[in-house]
Parts: sequence; structure tokens; C-alpha cells
Amino acid sequence: TNEVGVFEMKETGLEEVANPSQFLLAERPTGVSGSVVTCSVEGTRPLLVEVQALASSTGWTQPRRTSMGVDSNRLSLLLAVLEKKAGFNFAQQDVFVNIAGGVRLFEPAADLAMTTALVSTYLDRPVPLDIVVWGEVGLAGEVRGVGHSAMRAAEAFKLGFKRCILPHSNVDQIPREPGVECMGVRSLH
Repeated sequence: TNEVGVFEMKETGLEEVANPSQFLLAERPTGVSGSVVTCSVEGTRPLLVEVQALASSTGWTQPRRTSMGVDSNRLSLLLAVLEKKAGFNFAQQDVFVNIAGGVRLFEPAADLAMTTALVSTYLDRPVPLDIVVWGEVGLAGEVRGVGHSAMRAAEAFKLGFKRCILPHSNVDQIPREPGVECMGVRSLH
């Protein structure tokens, strides 16, 4: 049916989680690099999830590339784009990417969040906590539009996020709200 239900096992049995996004972000660390929130659409439900990345120097000739919750080939592709088009050097870095909470992301809308988390850990600079990021990244480093941007933004605003970084082609789909900033980007630069 392409729908997602979120349940928590308690002493009395399975209970529905009323707000899955809030549940998935409950243990998000503050002030650390390599952590960014994205909004994925699963079926008809928008879910805010934390994308975590860690890059650290390696002494091995073949650095490790480990991903949990995202396709490892997608991670390799995004690392290559960051190296070739944005000038980052991950060649001597072990790279780990995790989607917190055991969620698996299949849509390319998580690309921009993954690259943001990777650059954050590479530079050791935290992403502000009030930012949510989504968008597909192409091989030329361009940021491509994705579906359901208005629904993604509504979920983010409901949970108190004040800034969105999203594809430039999707900015017009977001209703203007006071105190909320939506920054459309065309490329990784």
C-alpha cells in the first residue's frame, strides 16, 4: 500500500506513535557536526528524520564507506560529486552515514541533506538546529526539484523548524509564513 505506520512496543503491547517525526528526532544531539534533519515522504506521510555523517582520517589505502538507512551506491555517488564539483577531498577519509531511528530512505530527496551532513562533519561545523534540508543532487552538482515540498515544509514548520534549504525550483510551492525562511539553491556551491 506504500503507507507507513509507526508503533512503539510498550508493556501493554504495540501503541501507535501519534507524531512519528517528533519521536524520531527526540534524541537528536545539539551542537555536533554531521547531523542534519531532512523530510522524507513515505506514502502520504511526511517524516522528519536525522541524517548523521562521520568522516575521519584513515591510514588505509582504501577508505571505508559505510551506510545504514541509505543506499551505499548513492553515498558513493554523492561523495564523488562533492569531490569533483565542490572541491572536498574524501579520498583519505573513512565515511559513515546513518539515518537515525532505523529508518530507510529510498527517495533521492535525501541527497541534499546527506551532502550537507557530509560537509558539516568534514569541516567539523554543526548545522543550526532550526534548519531542515531536502533536494535531489545531480552528477553536475545541481540541486533538482522533488515532489511534495509544501507537505514537507508544513511538517517541518509544525515541529518548530524556522529555515528550509530546498531546491530553487520548489521554493514557489512553499506558502509564505512569518518568521520562516526558505532558501532555494540551484547547486551545491
